[in-house]
Amino acid sequence: MRISFSASTPRPPSGAARSRTALGVILALLATCFFAMTQAPAQAADVLLSRARPATASSTENASFPAGAAVDGDPGTRWSSAFADPQWLQVDLGSVQQLSRVTLRWEAAYATAFQIQTSTDATHWTTAYSTTTSAGGTQNVAVTGSGRYVRLYGTARATPYGYSLWEFEVYGPGGGTTPPGDFWGSTSDIPPAQNAVEVKILNRTNGKYPDSQVYWSFNGQVHSVAEQPYLDMPANSAGRMYFYLGSPNGPYYDFIEFTVGNDVFNGNTTRVDAFGLKLAMRLHTKDGYDVEVGENRQTFAEDRATTFQRFTDAVPAQFKVLAQTQAPYRIIAPGSDPSFRAGGANAGYFTSYAQSVGVNAATSDIFGCAASLAGNPDMCSALNRHVATLPASQQSDPSQYYKAAPANYYAEFWHDNAINNLAYGFPYDDVAGQSSFVSHANPQWLLVAVGW
Repeated sequence: MRISFSASTPRPPSGAARSRTALGVILALLATCFFAMTQAPAQAADVLLSRARPATASSTENASFPAGAAVDGDPGTRWSSAFADPQWLQVDLGSVQQLSRVTLRWEAAYATAFQIQTSTDATHWTTAYSTTTSAGGTQNVAVTGSGRYVRLYGTARATPYGYSLWEFEVYGPGGGTTPPGDFWGSTSDIPPAQNAVEVKILNRTNGKYPDSQVYWSFNGQVHSVAEQPYLDMPANSAGRMYFYLGSPNGPYYDFIEFTVGNDVFNGNTTRVDAFGLKLAMRLHTKDGYDVEVGENRQTFAEDRATTFQRFTDAVPAQFKVLAQTQAPYRIIAPGSDPSFRAGGANAGYFTSYAQSVGVNAATSDIFGCAASLAGNPDMCSALNRHVATLPASQQSDPSQYYKAAPANYYAEFWHDNAINNLAYGFPYDDVAGQSSFVSHANPQWLLVAVGW
């Protein structure tokens, strides 16, 4: 049922810039002291989060320069990589933390181009800072957002050697965000359902809205989380539950979709039409099955403006308008934007690619899996993911998706920012099991997190 809803070459011992003499260590210590004395007062409250935390790297020059040397607090030890591009160094902060800045204390082998990236799972990364004009030395980089893992990703070296850091320091305000295990809060207080499933709505707007201004609406009922955080949901067919911020019918809204039987729950979050609010849901059943879908923790933790900007930065030029047409309320799906419809500037976006596999369909119909594609989920999904010309076996391989244009880069963004990369970015996004659809018998409770 579908609810559309690297071995390295030994380093030459000569060269004053490369030596690790006592003088080099002393200079590094002096640099550290100077840096500490010249910090702006606004940063004084920052907490060093990375000290002695587990660190890993893409490579090391040799055993004398391990990844951990860059987070040990000792300015006389360092990490050094293989002599190749790209290379990375990452640190595990232990839980998702709010971030404020990263300090890089380079040895003479520094990066001219690098990124600071963050992640909640050490697999899917978000770029928080990027430069191609680094001059090395001590660099203090402002970053925003959150993450459990923070990574330096070097793409161009200033010297023939590798990348080398005396210290890699990650700072934040301290306290972190709600740790991943506590995002859903306590479940012991959820009352037993008298009907099909008990639903609890959670305010996860990071203080932007109080519980009294986070509303849910279902089947004629409208309540704030402060008034009534629970709904004893009866069996229903093709239902929607709406969520609003600010007022019960305000412009900041979104919904989940479901079909609920007396002994089964089928439902999903959806980005098929648009992104309105960050949503995630967690289903728990009486046999112990437990699953969550929706936007990931990192996306929940960041400000709404950051999410909009990251979308704009992530997608090609044709898709940037999607974050502008109804901003700041919604990021709309491409099939809904006039530029991708008949007469629009991008009306022919999919035309040649679709015709190459025998499909004559309007670009908007490909995005929406409509008209001739309404009954052809495999082809519609293949076109959106740009795998239509690949062998059938590769069309079910997510590692092949969105590798080239034309493709539905709107959908790709929501996959990249979803729990386990599962999202409904277009109507047939469940092909190959890539959607946020969940289904299980004997549901016990459903948590829905509403974010900003």
